[in-house]
Amino acid sequence: MGIERKYDFDTVTERRSTYATKWEIGDNELPMWIADMDFRVAPEIIERLQERLDNGIFGYTEVPDAWYEAYRYWWRERHGLEIAKESLIFCTGVVPAISSAVRKLTTPAENVLIQTPVYNIFFNSIVNSGRRVLQSPLIRDEETGEYGINWEDLEAKLADPQASLMILCNPHNPVGKIWDKETLARIGELCAKHGVTVISDEIHCDITDPGTQYVPFASASETCARISVTCIAPTKCFNMAGLQTAAVMVPEPFLRHKMWRTLNTDEVAEPNAFAVDAAIAAFTKGADWLDEMRAYTAKNKETARKTIENELPMLKVTPSEATYLLWIDCSALLGEDMPDASHLAAFLRRETGLILSEGGQYGGSGNAFLRMNCACPASILEDGLGRFVRGIRRCLER
Repeated sequence: MGIERKYDFDTVTERRSTYATKWEIGDNELPMWIADMDFRVAPEIIERLQERLDNGIFGYTEVPDAWYEAYRYWWRERHGLEIAKESLIFCTGVVPAISSAVRKLTTPAENVLIQTPVYNIFFNSIVNSGRRVLQSPLIRDEETGEYGINWEDLEAKLADPQASLMILCNPHNPVGKIWDKETLARIGELCAKHGVTVISDEIHCDITDPGTQYVPFASASETCARISVTCIAPTKCFNMAGLQTAAVMVPEPFLRHKMWRTLNTDEVAEPNAFAVDAAIAAFTKGADWLDEMRAYTAKNKETARKTIENELPMLKVTPSEATYLLWIDCSALLGEDMPDASHLAAFLRRETGLILSEGGQYGGSGNAFLRMNCACPASILEDGLGRFVRGIRRCLER
């Protein structure tokens, strides 16, 4: 017998002709790349937004106490972190917050450290602000596929006088790693030792596999809380990135003032007419939907992993504890005719219509990897996996 669900994740919703970035593609193509879900938003959120829509006036919007309390309630009940109201600042998105922080907390040509392979937009936020990317590549166990931190390399680069900021991805995209409390605390101590501020991107924090638990960076130690800006949002986990609603949480008053100034200077600190209501509804009424979604996407990831292991044993799927993304090692296919995963991604799209993210954009050893988004109805996943298997087999026949 199947598990009885309250919410429907199986129905396919037509997204073409809705200006969805993910689906602005060819008629016979299938997108499994950009990190948004093909599930309808929780009905509790839709109901709250419908009430706002029915009002019919969409003027300038304040951030009410209910918004602060929704964030505080969620992180207290869900993650055991007590957040002071004054530590929270509204912003329109995690990426705008990171870009603003880079500009405010560093000076031109300084180094910003990231642990690669990592979310490609980190590179944009750094380079577009006139700063330099300083990569500390994660270590990958070739036997298990697990990723970890190269502590010697990390400290050496944090010790660089030109390094003043680190952007942490917690949990880590694209490798699906949940950093434990001891690891986060050690990162915090090293950063404090070398005068480096931490921006912790925790947008994926609620997309963890059942039975796992993410740890907020600020909760790992008093030091971590003192030196950090944490970026949080309901947008990734509740599938409403287009509503542009997020927050930064900054416990230390001086650093908080800096973030408040830069977010306001960059004009990313005012909500649109739906941003506040969406966040409140998600954090006060969305828990059951989220838990069912986590279970559904974890099952999808497992289905994809088993399919790849059984049908394409030359590929290796990275063990994943978080996100709905799979990080697939395709190095066995690469050679003179297929020098890196970008060529493989182009081949798959041309031959099968399947669109995956090529790993080179994530830095580090990403050139040998593809990233697959499994947050979709099971029927779409089945279609995508079928295309993937056929495409890889055609590649092998070349």
